[in-house]
Amino acid sequence: MLTTGEIKVGAAFMYNGAPLMVQRMLGQKSGRAGMVTRLRVKNIVTGQTMDLGIDAGEKFDEVDLDEHTMKLSYIDGDTYVFMDQESFEQFEMPKEDMGDNAGYVSPDDDIDLTITFYNGKPVGLNLPVNIARKITYCEPGVKGNTSGKATKPATLDTGITVQVPLFINEGERIMIDTRTGEFVERAKD
Repeated sequence: MLTTGEIKVGAAFMYNGAPLMVQRMLGQKSGRAGMVTRLRVKNIVTGQTMDLGIDAGEKFDEVDLDEHTMKLSYIDGDTYVFMDQESFEQFEMPKEDMGDNAGYVSPDDDIDLTITFYNGKPVGLNLPVNIARKITYCEPGVKGNTSGKATKPATLDTGITVQVPLFINEGERIMIDTRTGEFVERAKD
């Protein structure tokens, strides 16, 4: 059984008889009736995507999923192709099935990724908590910029934009928290 507090991106659960996978956390809202967690979920069987609000304390049955460790081989348009390192079998996954996780991976990375399967079909991707990415564009840092809470947008080598502190410059490698999409630190490599 999963509770509302245990649901995160990549989690799969049964809701009204349909297996759903969380693609994006849309936020939480509290009110008179209690906390409501808003999610963007995808029906694993039909592929339909919808926004869902669930109350705090609700319990859900988990969906039986298989997980395999693979590497991203290449990207063909909006299709990501992964290869099993033991059997050398390739599996394709549309970018939309990966949700927000698509912006954190590149074929140039040499990291193991966990692919989630439902009835033999790849339906989701689980990433390490922190991933290193290179900044391809951001406004230059200026001497005296604070290391505090002030941020600026930076475009990463995968094409997504994240907020980074003012002292970070173009060309630097940074660590990104894949759960929240936030800057963690400069990469130590």
